[in-house]
Amino acid sequence: MSQKKNKKILTLEEFKEKNFGKRSTTKRNILESGYENFKIGLLLHEARLEKGLTQEQLAVKTGTTKSYISKIENNVKEVRISTLQKIVELGLGGHLDLSIRL
Repeated sequence: MSQKKNKKILTLEEFKEKNFGKRSTTKRNILESGYENFKIGLLLHEARLEKGLTQEQLAVKTGTTKSYISKIENNVKEVRISTLQKIVELGLGGHLDLSIRL
């Protein structure tokens, strides 16, 4: 009979600390920054679909290109806050809220 090892299940925070270091270290900052860009793209994608728009339609409404919208949604390109605000407000008819947590 083989003996099963009792593996400790880590929380997400423990996993990130173990594999990417403590908060505010370079490696951890890169991870966190990448996640925020991914999240912005995902939120934009979901909002666009909710409004029933194609990437092309959203691009036309905001004066950009389908390719640019696609790159933001797929985390290939970072978006400036002013451009994101334009996409959200003009293209989606929404309002962009930002917050800073210390």
